[in-house]
Amino acid sequence: MERDSAWNPGIYGGSVEFERFYVSSALHDDEIVVDLGNRSYSVYVGNGLAADVHSVIPDDVGKIAVVTQRNIGIRPTLTIPHKIFNIEDGEQTKSLGTIAELCSNFAAMGMNRRDLVLAIGGGIVSDTAGFAAASFHRGIRYGIIATTLLAQVDAAIGGKTGVNIPEGKNLVGAFWQPSFVLCDLTALKSLPPRELLCGQGEMAKYAFLGAEGLDKMPLSAQVSACVRIKAKYVEADEREGDRRALLNYGHTLAHALEAVGFEDPRLDLKHGEAVAIGLIYAALLAKRLGRIGQDRVDYHYRVVESYGLPTSLPVPIEPDRLIDSMFKDKKSFGTLTFVLDSRSGVEVVRDVDVALVKEVLSELSQ
Repeated sequence: MERDSAWNPGIYGGSVEFERFYVSSALHDDEIVVDLGNRSYSVYVGNGLAADVHSVIPDDVGKIAVVTQRNIGIRPTLTIPHKIFNIEDGEQTKSLGTIAELCSNFAAMGMNRRDLVLAIGGGIVSDTAGFAAASFHRGIRYGIIATTLLAQVDAAIGGKTGVNIPEGKNLVGAFWQPSFVLCDLTALKSLPPRELLCGQGEMAKYAFLGAEGLDKMPLSAQVSACVRIKAKYVEADEREGDRRALLNYGHTLAHALEAVGFEDPRLDLKHGEAVAIGLIYAALLAKRLGRIGQDRVDYHYRVVESYGLPTSLPVPIEPDRLIDSMFKDKKSFGTLTFVLDSRSGVEVVRDVDVALVKEVLSELSQ
């Protein structure tokens, strides 16, 4: 981790009882409130929002620890004393070692619960900075300037923070809600095409959770639609006891692919790409279980392919490697558990037969 040495001045409804959500296609800045009582906060969507971050920082903040990455070109002017800490790129950065180093830096700054951690970046930054904020002094405030499409439509919203361990992705973490989230659309203009594609993998998921006609909306409205849907799930089930788990549609296989990818360099998948493959797998599995018909499977393919995302495994993978990881999924409770589509919408399905899971994995490799 690098740091600056000097101080700087200054739904597709299913079992969830939500109405389908439609948004205006007008291009405009938007504010979405995540209503969690005394933990409520606003998510702002628009262009150039990072420059106005001072307007959402609480008045009583004394110091700010900025957690970001060198390749992120957003450095808003802050009049409050602050230090900048640059973490590395890649999932390997999301580690307990990074959390320990960040917390040591916070202590060296003399930060307390009146202060603020400001995450500027994508999901890796917000997950890591958020967990460090949740851990230091057992919880200090943090805010997010989300600079990737994946972070803006998913990772930065809802207060799930965490890091990886060798056994799997995001297995250590905390629920810790931010004070604010700025989805600055200007930052997306400099993203590499594959990073945009990564965010579209999560957007594809929302097509099955209530976002009708995303592809016909301007970008601002697309982001707002996804944020509003996620906010509703978070408000109904903040700590993922039941209904919020539906937001993990496509993620059981996706996380297993990412976990295998930690050790297998052949499996070069970004999160959104893994989710896209996971969505197709979930549809194939749901059909084998008699939950949906071929027309619905075809719809999954059309949605995923419309974004130019992958629909099959890129390389052969031993099914047992993926299944071992699936058993460690946070939804599993000791059984193979998936979020699967049905004629009434997506639902959590437990105790899925291992042999069937293997068969469908083989089908996905063809």
